[in-house]
Amino acid sequence: MLTKRVIVCLDVRNKKVTKGVKFKGNIDLGDPVDMGAQYYHDGVDELVFYDITASAENRSIDIEMVKGVAENVFIPFSVGGGIRNLDDMRDVLLAGAEKVSVNSLAVQHPEIIRDGAKAFGNQCIVLGMDAKKTDLSSQFPSGYEIYINGGRKAMGIDAVEWAKKAVDLGAGEICLNAIDTDGVKNGYELTITKMVADAVPVPVIASGGAGVPSHLAEVLTKANADAALIASMVHFGTYTIEGIKKELKESGVSIRESWSL
Repeated sequence: MLTKRVIVCLDVRNKKVTKGVKFKGNIDLGDPVDMGAQYYHDGVDELVFYDITASAENRSIDIEMVKGVAENVFIPFSVGGGIRNLDDMRDVLLAGAEKVSVNSLAVQHPEIIRDGAKAFGNQCIVLGMDAKKTDLSSQFPSGYEIYINGGRKAMGIDAVEWAKKAVDLGAGEICLNAIDTDGVKNGYELTITKMVADAVPVPVIASGGAGVPSHLAEVLTKANADAALIASMVHFGTYTIEGIKKELKESGVSIRESWSL
């Protein structure tokens, strides 16, 4: 049985980790390098860093931050936001990240997925996709629409169809964030997560909505997600990585063991 992963997401704005609800009302929480190092020592499986305003502000990601994380964290981590071309991908990977996440750029220029996979390998290319529920129609057969620029702009693209296209182009993993449940802490959006997980042959990370450990168990077992992304649960000190993994294991979820357990 393949083990499931627990991943902490750190949204970064103005060199600070920030957290909001449904992509709004963000508050600053701390330094991304320090927080990433702490979660590594706490036993998390992987980390994700998103520069959440880089694309909207048309600037590149903070490479010094990436280097700082790489010097203090010895588990896989991915970086997204402000990736504009292959050179930006190369810079992020050379700075120490294992994976590059593309979201807005990939929607607007899908060839970046193909080119990135060809240059660096499929395993390095993560498709970040932000999906929001909409009315079922011929345009949106899944009932979910893709948004870009941090959830600010609707694109008129069906979420499941986009996931399949991205994998065909070379994406080696998908991080699916449900805008409707993001930061609400009432549970993941199981419907779209399962749709995407069942539609593609690559790992799918569920994101948006975790409030208690049972939410992770639910999305990992009922929605076929390969990993669960969390933020608020640990950012605000409500739970620890060790405690979450302990509850998942007690629930029968096969998880990766870590030295902190």
